[in-house]
Amino acid sequence: MLGVLGGMGPMATVDFLAKLVRATPAGRDQDHIPTLVCSAVDIPDRAAAILGTGPDPLPAMRAALARLEAGGATRIAIPCNTAHHWHAALQAGTGLPILHIVDAVAETLAETPAGFMAGTGTGGRIGLLATDGTLRAGLYRERLGRRGLACVGPDPEGQAAVAAAIRLVKAHRVAEARPLLEAQVRALAAAGCDRVVMACTEIPLALSGSAASGLLVDATEALARACVAACRDDADPLPRAA
Repeated sequence: MLGVLGGMGPMATVDFLAKLVRATPAGRDQDHIPTLVCSAVDIPDRAAAILGTGPDPLPAMRAALARLEAGGATRIAIPCNTAHHWHAALQAGTGLPILHIVDAVAETLAETPAGFMAGTGTGGRIGLLATDGTLRAGLYRERLGRRGLACVGPDPEGQAAVAAAIRLVKAHRVAEARPLLEAQVRALAAAGCDRVVMACTEIPLALSGSAASGLLVDATEALARACVAACRDDADPLPRAA
């Protein structure tokens, strides 16, 4: 059973669940992945903690993980990019495998027509739309760098706009967030980025249906696809594509 450590934020968790359902090759209810969700909205702000302006969210994340484990989860997904700063600490405290969202994005990039193949060393410039905390932690820079990919974030003014857009989405003001994010997608493309990763699970909510969709990589969708692949490799009775 897939355990979803969610609530960071609640709309992003619902978006992940919808993408999980759409990514599953199912013909009936019983073909879907058994899923247990903990929408742990009490977890302190992850970006603030990384930036040193807020409390440590790890104890609350560990408590939510324990609830999922007690409920029968057999592997864990966390639909929050910034929370993966604590991935190693969470993994060290449980025997359940915790999928890593950046690894899921890396696999998606490797499947793109641009040919970002793992281990080729061919390189590529990847734009990042993310929280200040995700950028500060270097989550994408480190893991994608192993695959020969260079990560590029917005300039300081652009990053302030991204952070403001994320806050707007969390406040249910999605329409106001969209133009701010679209402007930064255009700026990253102009800076030579071949793909732009929506590396915050709030951002796809604002950029759904964007004219720049061919350039965008959805980290939430990548994680959902990775969960389906992992669960199909487990004992869950999921159908396999012909």
